[in-house]
Amino acid sequence: MTPELARAADAVARLLDELGPGVRPETVVAAVAQACDDLRGNPVGALPELVERLARARLTPG
Repeated sequence: MTPELARAADAVARLLDELGPGVRPETVVAAVAQACDDLRGNPVGALPELVERLARARLTPG
């Protein structure tokens, strides 16, 4: 786990709870990791919220 993803572990846990048993943990981890990569360069203080929002948008159908 990368340091960025380790800091986003709370986001992974919240998304897993929110999305329920129909989503695989590996899918959520991958979405959060991709969001971390995509948002690199943004202010560090904003990253946890931005990463979670971007991952949620990518994981939520519709």
